Amino acid sequence: MEEPQLLQQQEEEQSQSVSLQDCLKLLKGEQDEQRLAGLLLVTKSCKSDDLVSLRAIYDAVGPHFLDRLLRTGLGKGVVSSGSGENRDAYLQLSVSVLSAFCRVSEIASSKEMVSKVPMIFEVMSMNRSGMPVLEECYEFLYLVSTASEDGLTAVYESGGIKLLAHQMSALPDGSRLMELATKLVQLMLKKLSQGIVENDHLSELSVIVTKIARQFALLQNALKFEALHLLSAIFSSEYSTLLHDALRVIQNENWSNHMRDGVATILQNRVAPAEKFEALILAESMVSIKGEGWLIGQINLPNVQDPTPADRCLLLVLESSRVEVAVLLNELAYSKYEASKSSSSTAETIISKQQKVTVVFSLVEKIIKLISNIGETEGHVLDENTFIKAINGLNETIGVVLEYLQDAKEHGQKVGNDLLASVRLVGSYLAEAPVACEDKITELLGYMLSVEGEHESSPFYSVCFLLPMLCQKTMKIEGCKLLASSGGYKAVVDCLMKLIEQNRNEVENNGCIFLACDTIMNLLKMEQITFSEDESTFISLLKALALWTEKTNDQSFIMLASSICTLIFDMTSENALLNHPSFSSSCLDSLSRLIARSLASWGQDMSDAAKADMDLLEIVTAGYSRWADRFPQIQKAVGR
Repeated sequence: MEEPQLLQQQEEEQSQSVSLQDCLKLLKGEQDEQRLAGLLLVTKSCKSDDLVSLRAIYDAVGPHFLDRLLRTGLGKGVVSSGSGENRDAYLQLSVSVLSAFCRVSEIASSKEMVSKVPMIFEVMSMNRSGMPVLEECYEFLYLVSTASEDGLTAVYESGGIKLLAHQMSALPDGSRLMELATKLVQLMLKKLSQGIVENDHLSELSVIVTKIARQFALLQNALKFEALHLLSAIFSSEYSTLLHDALRVIQNENWSNHMRDGVATILQNRVAPAEKFEALILAESMVSIKGEGWLIGQINLPNVQDPTPADRCLLLVLESSRVEVAVLLNELAYSKYEASKSSSSTAETIISKQQKVTVVFSLVEKIIKLISNIGETEGHVLDENTFIKAINGLNETIGVVLEYLQDAKEHGQKVGNDLLASVRLVGSYLAEAPVACEDKITELLGYMLSVEGEHESSPFYSVCFLLPMLCQKTMKIEGCKLLASSGGYKAVVDCLMKLIEQNRNEVENNGCIFLACDTIMNLLKMEQITFSEDESTFISLLKALALWTEKTNDQSFIMLASSICTLIFDMTSENALLNHPSFSSSCLDSLSRLIARSLASWGQDMSDAAKADMDLLEIVTAGYSRWADRFPQIQKAVGR
């Protein structure tokens, strides 16, 4: 059997050699007719993977004739014996052989091929989407783009993004054309991302995203993963935020449903961890664009006849995020505390892991928000079983994050964006479930209130993230004792003073101001809590409140400030304040005016908004009656 096969192979090689020699003889002829005949012979006899023969054929025909042939196909050329009737044939022949020659990378990267990119674009824009030559056009552009930087630049600058945005909607799903178009987008984004923004291609890119999303949802082959990689790269880029804005205005909702279908398919199947994480990147981006409700919706999975529950995507994303949090934080802890500190690769690894943690933390935080909103809505779409699964998943995730913070505390680490992000996530969850993880919170509260971001000089943001939880916990004596015993109240006071400074500089963060004030008032109102050994903290706060309220007419702020001052005055006297080295008589004057202003509102006709301050006014009035005799200057200012 082997000998006949060998003879047949030898005969084929001899035949091919004869055909190649015939081609070369024709291609080297002086007449255009000979060269045309040679090229036609090439298309029939030369194999696309025979790079040696392709190189020899290209050298024989030369770039000049190929250029004239392409121009003739476009109605601009001068190939002899060419006529208008033969233009389409010349065009197809020209593009076919150009595409074949570009399989040789040296040819594809040549100036002659790069210079033909604009003409290939002209061929593609002829409004004939069914042209048999279209696939060769895409093949040519892809090969030229991969062969050299100049080739890719030429494709981009000739309007590649705009053309692809226009044509991709007409390309068949899963076709070779769609695959090449997808790869071209990948190349242009990778090499020329800054130009996307500079040349205002965001609208075209948003159209491309919607087309790729369809492939991501419908296909079950390698192109599905090409689409996943491309979409992940787009949504991880520096212009992703701007792209989100462009995608929000797209009226057609099919693309967002396609994204949900694709994400769910990836997450519920056995795929590489890197690809699961890319699916989470897409989920996080979609929630940022469409809102948390995107996680809940009908899923159409390939080859699945029965309807899929609307909560499937939510549970898949939560479970995958929980696993990623556990893995990433474990790897981060090892890299930071166990691996060699001298390794530059370790530093790069830490940065990479921290960036990934940011994505999954963002997803978990948005799921917390979704579950919270659903829990407050009657007749919500989640059944009780799903709701319990979600709560359990969140509890497990927060438990892992608290263990990571415990590890950092034990290693004496309190500065890092990963630590700050961990505090933020814990704060988001405890704002909705303040009694969750009580033992761990009791142990870690003081530490969490000391965590700083990499560019912070004090733990401002960590306190802000924990304020919603602190405000709720300090409504009970146990929470007040915890905050006082841990020394965390000092961080809250410092945070409030910074918020006040920002407000004076017209940076509004009223929500945090109200929460900080309420937390401090909750502490001061608890008679069982004493701060006799920490006079300086509250004197600093008195000074900040006095300076702030001198220049504000906001009645809510005036009442908050005067209420806190009233409660602080319970612990001291006018003489004690004036004897303190950092307290001045001018500050006492300001505080006197503050108390007088708040008490002056007693008995006045009040608007509905002002009536909300009545509880605060009662605090000031009751407090004034307790300590007025110890503050003669305030008593004089009040006039009673």
